[in-house]
Amino acid sequence: MSEEILKALMQLFAIITKQDEGVSTEQRKYVQLFLEKELSKGGSQGYLQLYDEFSGYGAGSKGVAEERKKRTSVGDSVRTLAICKKINKTLAQKQKFIVLVRLLDLVNADKVLSEVEMEIVDTVATVFKIDKEEFTSIKSFVVDEDPYSVEAPDVLIVDGLKVIPDTPKGLQRKHIYSELFEGSLKILQVSSVDLCFIKYQGKNEVLLNGLVLTSEQIFLFANGSAIKPPVGPPIYYSDVVASFRSDQIDFNLSFTTKNIHYSFPNGKIALRDINVGEGSGNLIGFMGASGAGKTTLLNVLNGNAIPTQGEVLINGIDIHKEKDKIEGVIGYVPQEDSLIEELTVYQNLVFNARLCFKNKRRPEIDELVSKVLKNLGLEETKDLKVGSPLEKTISGGQRKRLNIGLELLREPSVLFIDEPTSGLSSRDSENIMDLLKELTSKGKLIFVVIHQPSSDIYKMFDKVLILDVGGYPIFYGNPIEAIMYFKRLSNQINSDRGECPDCGKVDPELVFNIIEEKLIDDYGNFREKRKLSPKDWNDHFKANSLKPIVKKIEDQPESNLKIPSRFKQLQIFILRDVLSKLKNTQYLLINLLEAPLLAFLLAFIIRYTDDPNAGIYLYRQNENIPAYLFMSVIVVLFMGLSVSAEEIIRDRKLRNREAFLNLSKTSYLLSKTFIMFFITAIQSFSFVLIGNWILDIRDMNMSYWLVLFATGCFANMTGLNISSAFKSAVTVYILIPLLLIPQMILSGAMFNFDKLNDLISGRRDRVPILAEFMTSRWAYEALVVEQFVNNEYEKKIYELEKLESISDYKKSYLIPTLIKKVDACRRNYDSDNEYLIIKAKNDLEILESNLTVLGNEIATEMSKVLSIRFNHIEKLNIEKFSPTTADSTMRYLENLKDFYIQEFNFANSEKDYLISEMQSDPRKRLKFRYMCNAYHNENLADIAKNTMVKKRIIEQNNRLIQQVDPIYLDPVNIAGMFDFRAHFYAPVKHFMGKFYDTFSFNIIVIWTMVVLLYFTLYFDILKKFIGMFSKISLGKEKIEIND
Repeated sequence: MSEEILKALMQLFAIITKQDEGVSTEQRKYVQLFLEKELSKGGSQGYLQLYDEFSGYGAGSKGVAEERKKRTSVGDSVRTLAICKKINKTLAQKQKFIVLVRLLDLVNADKVLSEVEMEIVDTVATVFKIDKEEFTSIKSFVVDEDPYSVEAPDVLIVDGLKVIPDTPKGLQRKHIYSELFEGSLKILQVSSVDLCFIKYQGKNEVLLNGLVLTSEQIFLFANGSAIKPPVGPPIYYSDVVASFRSDQIDFNLSFTTKNIHYSFPNGKIALRDINVGEGSGNLIGFMGASGAGKTTLLNVLNGNAIPTQGEVLINGIDIHKEKDKIEGVIGYVPQEDSLIEELTVYQNLVFNARLCFKNKRRPEIDELVSKVLKNLGLEETKDLKVGSPLEKTISGGQRKRLNIGLELLREPSVLFIDEPTSGLSSRDSENIMDLLKELTSKGKLIFVVIHQPSSDIYKMFDKVLILDVGGYPIFYGNPIEAIMYFKRLSNQINSDRGECPDCGKVDPELVFNIIEEKLIDDYGNFREKRKLSPKDWNDHFKANSLKPIVKKIEDQPESNLKIPSRFKQLQIFILRDVLSKLKNTQYLLINLLEAPLLAFLLAFIIRYTDDPNAGIYLYRQNENIPAYLFMSVIVVLFMGLSVSAEEIIRDRKLRNREAFLNLSKTSYLLSKTFIMFFITAIQSFSFVLIGNWILDIRDMNMSYWLVLFATGCFANMTGLNISSAFKSAVTVYILIPLLLIPQMILSGAMFNFDKLNDLISGRRDRVPILAEFMTSRWAYEALVVEQFVNNEYEKKIYELEKLESISDYKKSYLIPTLIKKVDACRRNYDSDNEYLIIKAKNDLEILESNLTVLGNEIATEMSKVLSIRFNHIEKLNIEKFSPTTADSTMRYLENLKDFYIQEFNFANSEKDYLISEMQSDPRKRLKFRYMCNAYHNENLADIAKNTMVKKRIIEQNNRLIQQVDPIYLDPVNIAGMFDFRAHFYAPVKHFMGKFYDTFSFNIIVIWTMVVLLYFTLYFDILKKFIGMFSKISLGKEKIEIND
């Protein structure tokens, strides 16, 4: 207490005790003991002299006292009122009750209470705003000498009587039977401020936290305290409070763990033989050094981690095997914030409430949230944005209270909290712990991981479980008893005292100093080795403790959780995410402006003019259009990855907490997917709009958007997958280039597929198998083919050009090559006797290869040109071939060539006629020229036709493969009904016996990839795959942090 308050109390004590007969010896002795308890002996003397001066102790005779008695009543009442008003502003409500109890105990010191003294005490109670019923209970507790005469539900008796003595009808008593206890303990609970006072009546030496309880004297019975009678078991604060709460808690709970062991995937043991048994209304602390397994234990007990051995039961229900039966029973507050930083305090609570209660309407939810805000002391901050820890809008203590408030909305029966005081000031820490202690008074069972608690916080726990390095349990029980236990084992003095006799403080650090005490060498230096290993401490614990026993309860645990339907959850998730993104100005600006800015930069830089002197830009002459198409795909991939890469990582802490709500994973993932797709739709549309406008690409906006949107959605799903699989945002952003570079290399734009490593390129008539998995390849091909085939200029003549190209290839390249092979085969036979004249193995292999090629190609042509027959195809093999067969083959090929010449001439003349018609008059000629300049790009046409290729035809795998004009070539050599593979820039694709235009087919392929990625995301396939590697040992034991 401050000097000012102590002075005021001395005046108050003096006013009361000098009434009537003046200060008695007992009263002055009481004041002296009170001061010595508050201060040291030396410090108390000054205040005692002040009391003597105010009270006139020893200052006069009986006659003087009689004279003083006559004039004290009115004046002292006024002074009492003034003093009370003065200290009323300074004292906390708990302190006011303590002062009131001390005043009553003071006036009762001589066992005589006068009317005047009681009037003064009544004045104090009135000024302090003490409830009348509580004042009556306090008065009865202090004054009544018979413990069994107290008629109040807030008084508890501890004695050795199995049956309480007969009492009048209707008298309410609470009772704890303690075998062999002599005398009685009377305990008063002041529920409004959560205080307990204790009064011992007996002759034996009963200890309170190691201090002797003086008979008939009132002591404060604080959190964590323990009473030890000479014989019999201790009586703990938690036991007393549980007795008081027994008729307040309307549900029963038993929480037990049986022989819990836990090992990490690499085999390292994290927890060993943990046994816990608790009921409703307790606050349990987990303590231990770093690496002892406190957080691991918390995760095992709350169901986040599955134990290697043992079971965790709530009312007999295994929480790991029967999760559906304990839905909503468990709450979890992680050490890190699980808040949505862009939303306000109020919005965080509202969205959480909407996910918990499907049956509550908005007014009911608002009322519930307002109640929680009031209880948490967050009413004034409800409209403030939560903000990040670095950009604080609310304090650390308020953030922690809000985290707890998210769980309090649904009132779980069991609450797990990891490091609630971490990073908080001492005052905020005590406020948080006061809040948790208050929750236990409502029957909640709360487990807390705590590190370096203060004395006051340490004593708040009903029990502590202390772990040593390696997951060894070394103590489980009353916190004050823990200090005495370790002091006894280490043979320290005053081992029977758990707290300071002068100030009542405890030192939790002493426990860990004892546990980690080092050995000393011959020179007095500390060695690295501890005196007692974790295993040694664990052995002591096993020898000195019994497994906890909790009353068996089989009732279904109570839960208020009523989660909404999946569709409703989807709506809430979308609304919450959209609102948080709308409030993030930087996020909005970057994602909305990124696409148009990149489109402008790209298009503006590559807007190429063939003739600088003319000063006219023509789309036809811009050689950078193919590069623009390629970069469009890469830019959209980059934007899609970057916008989604952090989405699930950012929500990981939130999802860990919401896992206890058993919400729909589908709803959550679909909400993310829809929002990402919407953003991508806007980005890709703005990119196409700006880029195509600058480069004068006409009538292709929708086609480009469909391709780029699908590509962006693929990137979104890829980003969500890596965001789900990896734990660090830094790792994810490092991965983005690793994902983009293969897309660039295998897109078909930067490197020709025919010029890749032979191990990758494979068959030249198909896209390499590795490239088939690249979205960029499908997207770029779709854009090139659509731009070339379906522009307003080309689509009028494409079919004729296609026929012209096919006929020209056949007559100019394919058939001449086949004729050369027939000649080569004929030279290997004697023209007169028609027998084979070569014997060399190499020559025979060449002959066989040529005949196979002839057979394959002629068979293909026979299926396409039915009007020209060839009846010797079965003789195109080394056993049956002869000069006669060669002659018939030559005649067939010459006829086939004539056919294709006619086809070419027809297509060429029809095309010329169509073009001439389009230029038949000046107006049409002008329009034709405009269409040619506005829709036909020469460089794109060269790429689509592969005009730069040196070899127009190549041989591979006994087939002749066309290298020129791929844009006019339909897929060949189809392997089966489901064979969709084709050469690059094929105008159509085959699937299930039908042909589909490349543009539509490629978009469908991209969306198929998107759907597949959604399933990999839902089933965490990438995460599980990466997890497989984390189990592989690389020669050294993997280090796990299991605190």
